[in-house]
Amino acid sequence: MQFRYKALKNNKIYEKRIEANSEAEILHFLKISDYFPIEIKKIDTSERSLFGFIFNRVSFDDVTNFTRQLAIMLNAGLTLVDSFDILKRQTTKTALFKLMENIDKQIREGESFSAALKNYPQYFSNLYIALVRSGEASGKLSDILLKLSDNLEKQREFQGKMKGAMIYPLIIIVAMIGVMFIMVTFVIPKLLGLYKDFNISLPITTQILILVSNFAQKFWPLIIVGTFIVLSLVQRYLQTKAGKYLFDSTILKLPVIGRVIEVSTLVDSVRTLSILIGSGVSILDGLSIVVDTSGNVIYQNSFRRIYSQVEKGVSLGNAMLQEGIFPPILVQMTLVGEQTGHLDDTLLRIAKYFEMESEIAVKAMTALIEPLILVVLGLGVGFLVLSVITPIYNLTNSFQ
Repeated sequence: MQFRYKALKNNKIYEKRIEANSEAEILHFLKISDYFPIEIKKIDTSERSLFGFIFNRVSFDDVTNFTRQLAIMLNAGLTLVDSFDILKRQTTKTALFKLMENIDKQIREGESFSAALKNYPQYFSNLYIALVRSGEASGKLSDILLKLSDNLEKQREFQGKMKGAMIYPLIIIVAMIGVMFIMVTFVIPKLLGLYKDFNISLPITTQILILVSNFAQKFWPLIIVGTFIVLSLVQRYLQTKAGKYLFDSTILKLPVIGRVIEVSTLVDSVRTLSILIGSGVSILDGLSIVVDTSGNVIYQNSFRRIYSQVEKGVSLGNAMLQEGIFPPILVQMTLVGEQTGHLDDTLLRIAKYFEMESEIAVKAMTALIEPLILVVLGLGVGFLVLSVITPIYNLTNSFQ
């Protein structure tokens, strides 16, 4: 059973969730932990309803924090079971508690940690599971989890930068489209109706605006429904093999944005391969995982061909060279790493170099997008003003 308690310690009130068999067990726990209990309340199972499913899902941040905390506890000498007990007690998120409870139960029943994680592919990637399996085999699970948590935190940091760079342009674009739609559909028709009573010639921009406005006014429900249908069809097409290939190949060719996607893909792939090789995973197994985790189908296909070449005995660096899409510095450093026997360290250095490149690319993209949006917004507003004001000016001249 789950309980939520409120307790006082060192003049501070703490509210936490805990798993226990009874209230007496919680009181005993609080007593030995120097807490003064204020309130203990059993959590109703109805909390795990649709509301919990929507607002209480296990997120990427939850997995990242869970991995870091578990790594620290194992590194401090705690067992896996004891670590899960502590993590379950301190979590306040129902979905995360349920996930840890299920994994803990499977471990207690005799399954390995990596085997338990396999049951939850929606939370734990192939890379995650492979590294945990490697850590279990080598007896260095705590060190592997520390590396994995570092990798997850870097991914989270980069995703945060991308979201921060894109949120402002997206808000502006959505607001601009909304305002334009409202103006053309409901506001401008009333203004343009004034011109019908006067025999004046309308400029071409006003005539275009009238046609668009009349169409939008009559068929605006169909426009909204049609927009959703088109977006849905485009989304379905992009989920197909051909659609994903077209989208990924096109976006790589775009100025600035293509560079961001290219560098971010290389960061993830190279860092992943470095961690895998450094953790004792073979190059072939590492490449197989990189193929599955690569976010861009162009690089995914490339790594798949590299896997085939390495399987035939070709070195990793030469296989990359044959692809022609990898930067020369990556190819050269990979060859050097293979020759010196320190491929994992070399790839890690290259990953750090690409991280700096990605930050520069994101800044360049942000610097380009913001003024570009302002220009587009200015042109749109200018077109509206020109189309509405010019007939008024002509009408004033006709009266004179």
